[in-house]
Amino acid sequence: MQLMDYVEASSMLDKYGIRSIESRYVSSAEQAVKFAGSSPIVMKVLSGKALHKSRSGLVKLDLRGKEEIGRAFAELEKKAKSLSPYKIIAQKMAGKGIEVIIGGKTDEQFGKTILLGLGGIYVEVFKDFSLRICPIRQIDAKEMISQLKSGDVITYNGKNAKMLEELLMKVSKLLSANDRIAELDLNPVILREDGYDVVDIRILK
Repeated sequence: MQLMDYVEASSMLDKYGIRSIESRYVSSAEQAVKFAGSSPIVMKVLSGKALHKSRSGLVKLDLRGKEEIGRAFAELEKKAKSLSPYKIIAQKMAGKGIEVIIGGKTDEQFGKTILLGLGGIYVEVFKDFSLRICPIRQIDAKEMISQLKSGDVITYNGKNAKMLEELLMKVSKLLSANDRIAELDLNPVILREDGYDVVDIRILK
């Protein structure tokens, strides 16, 4: 399996109406500063040799100003030398919210499946997730959310439930329509009462 280029993966999500956080590859600190403008940014090293970026110190959060962004870029570049080939990507900083994971894979027996669960480290710690075979309907999406112990928490007591249902159906449609996707991880997706941001995308083909 091969890791899909991040910008290509983001473009694929866009075609299905799945919004990911604004991102751009940067090859210098100057490019990162220009991309940031007056907004805080995140920078990450992307490499097929480093699948757990946060644990490896390959993510720098809430960067502001020329000096801070410059120092962070230099640190990431130094750490990334052993991970070549690599790219450094800059992203706008996502707003605060609740992290969930939306994943999918091709199962030999059942075909495409879709997963919803608490995101970040919590999907591994609490194992609070639900799973369905694609394609899913709105009733399936509702059931996926209600099956979670954290269902009320991630939907803000139902305030964004419809939005999350629609997002799950869009991901299901993407998975069902693309045979070349072997695995997909959107983790984290930051959920708020009034919207969401897909912060990290990992697609294996």
